[in-house]
Amino acid sequence: MRLVLTLVTIFMVISCTTKEQEFATNPNDYKKYLITEAPKTTSKYFELWNSKITPDSTQLLSFGNVASEYNRYFKNTGDIKFLKKAEKALTKAVEIAAINKSGYYRALARNYISQHRFKEALKMAKSARKLGSGLNESQSLLFDVHMELGNYKTAHKYLDSIKNMSDFGYLIRVAKWNDHRGDLDTTITFMQKAMQKAASAKNKPLLIWTYSNLADYYGHAGRIEDSYKYYLKTLELDPDNAYAKKGIAWIVFSHEKNGEEALRILDAVNKYHISPDYYLLKAEIAQFMNDTYAVSRNFDSYYKMIQNESYGDMYNAHNIEFYIEQMKTYKKALDLAQKEVENRATPETYSLLAYAHLKIGNTKKALLIVQEYVTGKTFEPAVLLRASEIYKASGMVDQVAALKEELTGAIFELGPLSKDRIAAL
Repeated sequence: MRLVLTLVTIFMVISCTTKEQEFATNPNDYKKYLITEAPKTTSKYFELWNSKITPDSTQLLSFGNVASEYNRYFKNTGDIKFLKKAEKALTKAVEIAAINKSGYYRALARNYISQHRFKEALKMAKSARKLGSGLNESQSLLFDVHMELGNYKTAHKYLDSIKNMSDFGYLIRVAKWNDHRGDLDTTITFMQKAMQKAASAKNKPLLIWTYSNLADYYGHAGRIEDSYKYYLKTLELDPDNAYAKKGIAWIVFSHEKNGEEALRILDAVNKYHISPDYYLLKAEIAQFMNDTYAVSRNFDSYYKMIQNESYGDMYNAHNIEFYIEQMKTYKKALDLAQKEVENRATPETYSLLAYAHLKIGNTKKALLIVQEYVTGKTFEPAVLLRASEIYKASGMVDQVAALKEELTGAIFELGPLSKDRIAAL
């Protein structure tokens, strides 16, 4: 009987794997979403509230509503100036608010999170909690900030404090917690419950958010067809959603190895939505296609964009890898990695610090960092790949072998270029 069950299980795994391998996207599914117009960065609503703001203005609602519109413009265009303008409006709102001050503290904290200013976000979240109003929202926010900072024990305490299986906010956070623990099945289960809540409430923004996040999680779990399906569902509700289009481009590139079509999708998105990471992805695809000119062009575009001081620490992690892999400026990467660890001490940032030490020749230091701050603390494939290379350089054959098997199953998530890197371990 046990033999029969084992054979059935093996057959099911092989069948599922084969199904995913055979799955293919269809350009007809998403072509209508690639024809878009420039997003509007003003409205009568915005102009109304913005007109009420003067140098000595104390119209609290004006600042909150204007900040909300700026956030929307940032989401639609990727233009950092709108995020900074939202910050300015919210800073003023916090300054003058006599009522609902905790709400403005939370809004400013979320703005800081978007800018990767996590310690400042924590300060705002604590201020909101201290005022008492909207306590559940403040506790939820504190969970979010502590997760970003790598304070996982503290984050879990805040998660326990908001436990409510019928609350959308709790469901998405317990999903995130289980993703951190490497339990993707449970993560997806909770996100599906959250989706049902959003659907029952007919809340379009929450549905868009849950669809796109479910698409991500399905991709991590190797459920490529489900991932594609939910990116399309996101676009049905939000045809201009750049994140979902980028997700489809990744499937086309990483799963189907169709670099030309992936670049076509990204070029359509980049027509009106620009952020530095798109150029990194386009460079990666061009590298896979052996188009050295396109690789150089996209890396140049990325480098020029990140010179904008408004980005602050938002692209530190990308920059560290860029300095290591493309610029070969290891000391610069090391200094930035140290800064990033001080900004948020997570397994990811420590792995970047360790990797920079490896490249500069400090193999023993790199290994010590991995053993203390990375091993057993994350399941992120990119982090594990760096750790594997450090183990290999340290002659730790058994550790490399164990991780190599796991990484081989994560090539979709890591991208086609990782295949040779993993094989070389």
